[in-house]
Amino acid sequence: MLAACQTAKIVPGQGAGASASADAYLADIRKSNGLTRMTADTTLEKAALQQAGYMASAGRMSHTTGWGKDFASRMRNNGVQGAAAENIAQGQMDMAKLFSMWMNSPGHRRNMLDPRFSKYGLAYVREGNGSDRKYWALVLGR
Repeated sequence: MLAACQTAKIVPGQGAGASASADAYLADIRKSNGLTRMTADTTLEKAALQQAGYMASAGRMSHTTGWGKDFASRMRNNGVQGAAAENIAQGQMDMAKLFSMWMNSPGHRRNMLDPRFSKYGLAYVREGNGSDRKYWALVLGR
């Protein structure tokens, strides 16, 4: 499942630090489309981890939290300035499959290829109860 659009309790299995693993994928995607490389950003990763945690605890994908906070509110509350976008996904995929799915989805592709964005944060949180299902969030910004 995928969703794209232009805060939560963290549950077991959090994937903080996933941004470093995404660097090569995003660099290749951007370079092959004539765009500059993006850099990992801790503020954006924190925002991504927060949303991944919310989705995992709720057991569903959403760009809005259970407290009714929309994407723009979450970005402001996390100190993200200016334009931003978010890609989310859930499943048992590895990084290659995740980015392949996003590149084959028009909304996700548009977010990753937006020339306004120079930074990103990626995180995932596993569902509880020993599940291998991950809830992913990629936040892109300036």
